[in-house]
Amino acid sequence: MTPARLALCIALALSAAPAFADDTTDTTDPQKATNLGAVDVSARLDEARNSLSPDTGSSQYVMDRQTIQALPLGDSTPLNQVILQAPGVVQDSYGQLHVRGDHANLQYRINGVLIPESIGGFGQTLDARMIDNVKLLTGALPAQYGERTAAIVDITTRTPTDGVGGTVGITGGQFGTLNPNATLFGKSGDWSWFLTANYLENDVGIENPTSSRKPIHDHTNQVKAFGDVSYLINNDTRLSFMFGVTNNRFEIPNNPGQTPQFGYLDVTNFDSAQLDERQQEKTRFGVLSLQGKMGSTAYQVSAGERYSSLDFTPDDIGDLMFNGIASDVRRANRASTLQADFSTPLGDNHTLRYGLYGSFERASSSNDSLVFPADADGNQTSTTPLNILDSSRILARTYAVYLQDEWSIGDKWTVNYGVRGDRYEAFRTESQLSPRLGLVYQPTDSTTIHAGYSRYFTPPASEQISPTSIAKFAGTTNALPDNGDDTPLAERSSYYDVGISQKIGDKWTVGLDSYYRKVSRIQDEGQFGTALVYSTFNYDQGRIKGDELTVNYTDGALTAYFNFAYNRSVGKRIITGQYNFNPDDLAYIYNNYIHLDHDQKYTSSGGISYAFSEGTRVGADYLFGSGLRRDGAVPNGDTLPGYFQLNLSVAHDFDLTSVGKTHAQLALVNALDRTYEIRDGSGIGVGAPQFGPRRGVFLSLQQDF
Repeated sequence: MTPARLALCIALALSAAPAFADDTTDTTDPQKATNLGAVDVSARLDEARNSLSPDTGSSQYVMDRQTIQALPLGDSTPLNQVILQAPGVVQDSYGQLHVRGDHANLQYRINGVLIPESIGGFGQTLDARMIDNVKLLTGALPAQYGERTAAIVDITTRTPTDGVGGTVGITGGQFGTLNPNATLFGKSGDWSWFLTANYLENDVGIENPTSSRKPIHDHTNQVKAFGDVSYLINNDTRLSFMFGVTNNRFEIPNNPGQTPQFGYLDVTNFDSAQLDERQQEKTRFGVLSLQGKMGSTAYQVSAGERYSSLDFTPDDIGDLMFNGIASDVRRANRASTLQADFSTPLGDNHTLRYGLYGSFERASSSNDSLVFPADADGNQTSTTPLNILDSSRILARTYAVYLQDEWSIGDKWTVNYGVRGDRYEAFRTESQLSPRLGLVYQPTDSTTIHAGYSRYFTPPASEQISPTSIAKFAGTTNALPDNGDDTPLAERSSYYDVGISQKIGDKWTVGLDSYYRKVSRIQDEGQFGTALVYSTFNYDQGRIKGDELTVNYTDGALTAYFNFAYNRSVGKRIITGQYNFNPDDLAYIYNNYIHLDHDQKYTSSGGISYAFSEGTRVGADYLFGSGLRRDGAVPNGDTLPGYFQLNLSVAHDFDLTSVGKTHAQLALVNALDRTYEIRDGSGIGVGAPQFGPRRGVFLSLQQDF
């Protein structure tokens, strides 16, 4: 058993699957036997790359390709919905995820390479069709993991064998859903490639702000593409280039029946159902990597570039009448990165890992706003709007180095100890030296115990920083309190984690994990204003603790999993971005801990899958949450009602003589059609209400070639 791994195995392999490197190879065929050497070289290099990332001390949850295909929407499942199946992951509006009580703070890695986060939610940039397996690493992480540490989403891409193949497919269904896709992969000589692209449109691009079945003005068009091209320089060296492209367009859904708060020229009324706000998000990234072995040392050196932008277009008249401000928001961020990781065995019992990471970011932000003149009490004094332009530019540099040793003590103990140094330069320079310690004890083949401590340094998300010129909006309907620090601080925390994984016979695996995090300058994000743009701020102190239970069952045709998590996240005293908050809230939070807006006490997920035959399978999964926070007698002092979402699916492979096997999958999302609120519009940094998805039927067809 891999140390600290809580494996999730809930699905069955589909027949007519593409020929990838982990498929069985028939070496009795002379031609296939000839190709086996190239496959072995790739496998050996993959093994060398895997040796760069230790498992010691952290908690892991693994989802492979079969797991993803068994979900109701299969390969069409958005990545954030895939990750929601792991323990301790909480869903929020706008596709956001919270892991173990953190607001965001997720790090995405592809084949060991850190991909800088992007504006608007990087989780929706990647497509599940590219994934061979994905690991969610949480807890006390080894020294090589820094920057974003709530969880590491570690993706391994699919690897083709010889020949050329691919798939084409389409998913369609209710709410105007249309999602065609195509994948092409192949290997020829020393070259291999994997390319996938899809287009999505539907009428529920953003969560509905009302409980109605069909939202108003909520159409989306999304285009995503990913590629991974590799060249074997020799038996010990591989050069690869990964790239991704995303272009997402959203209509902002409307909440009818709202009452205008301001007058515009001679207009006194406006139907809120007719608002026309729109948002566009773009992401481009490319990474060139050299990976291989020099003697006994494995290495991977990568240089990358990522560009991300967000454009929010307001409804000038409507936004002015309802909010007193209409802002045309533009944000852009370009990041250049360099990453190098090395692994060297020292004797039979030690493995030394070391490396560095650096990034240079250029972020720009502009708000071209229309506002009304106002008196000292905020009352509108004229119906003729003023135009105010507020813009800023940021240069941010991040540097990190790490050194760690994995020490095997006999057959039962493994210790990983190390240190990481981080430095962040933007408006101010901040740095920290962070010790890490993790250990694994395996008293029997069926029992694994892990524990760890990690000191973390988390810089603010540079792409979210948008300094506001308070003076420019004085005497307007967007006047802000003239106080506070507009530059977020780096978060510093001490993380403690302990857990056990127990195999019971050949069919059951049970895991239990507990964690505690003591934080200073704890970071949070909020939506301040009408645009779906998040801004970072800090509480002075934070406390986060929780427990997780996982149960997995595998018995031939039947597989099942169950996860349950408890979490409590609180913060005290807002020390940056104070101008975004109500003065009464600030005064209360100054002396009192409050629940963070993303704190959900209980979270659970689970699923079951049964195969009637090789090509026919039925499945079900669910999500449960006790509810995110909302305002009560004090800020974030109450919770929304709990929710339960059940999803069902049936899949069958049709053997069609003319085209071969065609995979069909029918999904019923929110089968009970339970209406539930994710947000009600109240709470710290919460901009508007959002409801979970209503019942929908979707059909996927996939054809291999």
